[in-house]
Amino acid sequence: MPISSQRSLRAAVATLFVPLALGATVLPTAALAAPVAKTAAVKPNAAFDAWADRFADDWVRMNPQLASSTQYFSGAEQAALDRQLTPQTPARREQMVALAKTGVARLDKFLAGPLDDTQKISAAVMRWSLANVIANAPFEDFNFVFSQFGGPQVGLVNYMTQTHPMRSAQDVDSWLARLEQVGTRMDEALARARSASERKLIPPRFILERAQFQVDTFLKPAAPQNVLVTSLEKRSLDAKDLSPEARTAAIARATRIVEDKIRPAYQRVQGFMAELHPKTNDTAGISRLPDGRKAYDRAIANFTSTTLTADEIHAIGLREVARLEAEMDKHLRALGFTEGNIETRMKALDATFQPKGDEDPRPAILAKYKEMVKDAQARSESLFNLKPRAPVDVLREPPLTEASAAAHYSLPAPDGSRPGVFWVPMRGPKFDMIRMRSLSYHEAVPGHHFQLAIQQELAGIPKYRSARIFSGGSAHSEGWALYTERLAVEQGWYGDEKRGDVPGLLGALGSELFRARRLVVDTGLHTKGWTRQQAVDYGINVEEVDRYVVWPGQATAYMIGMLRIVELREKAKAELGPKFSLPAFHDMVLGAGSVPLDVLGQLVDGWIAKEKAKA
Repeated sequence: MPISSQRSLRAAVATLFVPLALGATVLPTAALAAPVAKTAAVKPNAAFDAWADRFADDWVRMNPQLASSTQYFSGAEQAALDRQLTPQTPARREQMVALAKTGVARLDKFLAGPLDDTQKISAAVMRWSLANVIANAPFEDFNFVFSQFGGPQVGLVNYMTQTHPMRSAQDVDSWLARLEQVGTRMDEALARARSASERKLIPPRFILERAQFQVDTFLKPAAPQNVLVTSLEKRSLDAKDLSPEARTAAIARATRIVEDKIRPAYQRVQGFMAELHPKTNDTAGISRLPDGRKAYDRAIANFTSTTLTADEIHAIGLREVARLEAEMDKHLRALGFTEGNIETRMKALDATFQPKGDEDPRPAILAKYKEMVKDAQARSESLFNLKPRAPVDVLREPPLTEASAAAHYSLPAPDGSRPGVFWVPMRGPKFDMIRMRSLSYHEAVPGHHFQLAIQQELAGIPKYRSARIFSGGSAHSEGWALYTERLAVEQGWYGDEKRGDVPGLLGALGSELFRARRLVVDTGLHTKGWTRQQAVDYGINVEEVDRYVVWPGQATAYMIGMLRIVELREKAKAELGPKFSLPAFHDMVLGAGSVPLDVLGQLVDGWIAKEKAKA
């Protein structure tokens, strides 16, 4: 059942959406020219395609881990990159920024001349991405280097145990070559963290302690039982041409590398964290840092791809929270939950669905998630013509990161060797049972899996777009995933109050409320002096709050992106009337790949014009 009238939705966003631009990173008008019907066709600019392909190749070569995860090249060049871990030095960061500046300057010249419609979009997306690299550069050290989400202490381990391809004996040898570099990369990150701390760019104490826990967990087992070695033992079984003798030798070599090079590097990081601990406090927001407000303003521009201010985002959040809580109150009362605020009643409802008995409920919960994703695929048939070929699986989050991880999605391997994966943390002892369906729709089908796997498979766009080397950022990708949660509600996937899954519907509304609260909490933490406990008291669990602390602004992307997609859909409905097709709208959005919100608006305008012109 619909959660609100579209009239009220549009009223909620109309006064708060400002022209989508990024100040210094605003795109030239030519980049945003919408394709319209019955205009003279512009021939592709061969010089642009040749330059853009070369530039993208150079960009990927700077990041060997990206080259491997996307399998961007082939043959000897890809094989060579598969043996390298991306340097984490200031010199490499400076090289990336310099290359980005070169790219922006060249793109401005191309955008001033003739490009066909696909090239305009490609140039706009590329320029937006590169301009953000340049604009973000002064603030890169404002996030703790060893954050519990993206820090190398977990990022390198996850990459080596999950992402590095393991198809052949050559892949095993390349993995070992990379393993030799893990200690060096950790030391590079350590040098960067020390430099940041000298400039008073240090994390809150509770964030440092999360990272310390991860380092301690990594160091706890002896080398033969270390996660890097045990994952090699398991994954090398997939290398079909690897002899038993070679496999045994590889495991022995990995064990020596972990013992002699990697554990000492982690111990050095452990020592640094111990030194840093007395210098920290529990002030959460980025405003605690020198020039922290400037860093936050840049972060929300980067993540929302708008010029919305922190105050405007805070106001949108408060408005959406009020709307969603009113809708949820109605359904909770219908179920007999009348006492307390929304959060109290939702916890009481969720408690009635907690697993019973003494057995570990996780296998059954994981199986239920898999069934929900399968059901969503069937329900999506009538709403999407464009669907991914790659399969999707649901797996439990690995132990090293489960304590602080949020549910997330990882892309399938382009060569089909790895499916898309919806990763589910199952910390226990309580489990978020009534939000399982909306989470499945967001992370898997028809959310991130449809969006990202389809983009990877798209024909007719350059490889650097299908591989998301250059993309439209979080507001587009997370906005789409949240949009699909709302779509499920609108399309009646939860049924009605007499014959439906009202607890599941409340879970979906609660998930959207969670994203609205994120707008309030993120801006509250970083611009209004909110404490960690204030954020928790507002209805956000502590693991999520800690995510916002180390990733300022990212949490604002979801609701802002979703509202913009809904706004564009309703505009198309109003202008096209009976000519409007929801599957065709979805195909247009997904078929464009990841684009900034302003480019998406122009694409929708062009699509509306073409649909109107059809006989």
